[in-house]
Amino acid sequence: MDKSTATVRLVAQLQLAYSGELAAAYAYRGHWRSLRDSHERDEVRKIEEDEWHHRRLVGGILSGLGARPRRAREARAWLIGRTLGLLCHVSGWFLPMYGAGRLERRNIVEYEEAADYATACGRGDIIECLLGMAEVEWDHELYFRSKVEGHAWSRLFRVWDRPPARETIRSRYAGGGLEHG
Repeated sequence: MDKSTATVRLVAQLQLAYSGELAAAYAYRGHWRSLRDSHERDEVRKIEEDEWHHRRLVGGILSGLGARPRRAREARAWLIGRTLGLLCHVSGWFLPMYGAGRLERRNIVEYEEAADYATACGRGDIIECLLGMAEVEWDHELYFRSKVEGHAWSRLFRVWDRPPARETIRSRYAGGGLEHG
C-alpha cells in the first residue's frame, strides 16, 4: 500500500474510532448508572473514563494529521451512545455486558489496523499510542467477557471469539513496538 492510500485509510479509521469512542462513552455512562453492584459500577465508570481519554488521544492524532472528525458520524454516534445508555436501564444486566464485550472485541482490531496504516504511511510516532489503546480495549473486552461467560443467557447468546493474547498486539512490531515486522 502506498503512503497516500495508507494516510487516507488511517484518517478514515481514526475518524471512525473518534466517533465510536463518543458513542461508547455515553453508552457506558448509562450502563454504569444502571448497575446495582458498586464494584461493577466503579469498573464500568472507569471504562467510560478510558473511552473519553481515547477520544482525546485520537482527536489529537487526527489534528496532527490535518484532519477533523466527520460531523454526520459524530451526530450519529451521540444519538447511538445516548440511546444505548438509556436502554441499559430497561434491558437488564446481561445485554449491556454482552454488547459492550462484543464492541470492545472489535475495537482491539480497529486500533491494530490503525497502527498498520500508521506504519504504512510513515507515522511511527503514533504507533505506540495506537497499540496502547488496543491494549486497553483488550482489557475492557476481558472484563466484559468475564461477566457474561457462564451466565445462563450465554447459552442463548453465543459469546464472541476470544481475541489473541494481549501480548500479540505488539508482537508484529519489533524494536520496542514501533517498527512493523
